[in-house]
Amino acid sequence: MAYSLDFRKHVFKIKEKESLTFQELSDKFEIPIRTLFRWKNRLEPKTKRNKPSTKVNMEALQKDIEQNPDLFQYERAKKFGVSQSTIYYALKRLKISYKKNAISS
Repeated sequence: MAYSLDFRKHVFKIKEKESLTFQELSDKFEIPIRTLFRWKNRLEPKTKRNKPSTKVNMEALQKDIEQNPDLFQYERAKKFGVSQSTIYYALKRLKISYKKNAISS
């Protein structure tokens, strides 16, 4: 559960006003003390993660798909050194799906 910025500011105003320790503040609002220390360092909630979205080079994957269209996901995963599910999600981001027809002509 994310707490609003207004609530976070309110908690620290009360801490200053009543000269409470972090433990007393934790007991009063029933918020874990570790959360209060985290808020002390960074009051605003994080909205984005600072992490690359993928382990796979998407351009290299696109080229590999063009050169080897019939490879299975687990074979691509072995080739790129990642798991099969990583390849699955990367293909999904590229909006590529290979569905085999049950009826062949």
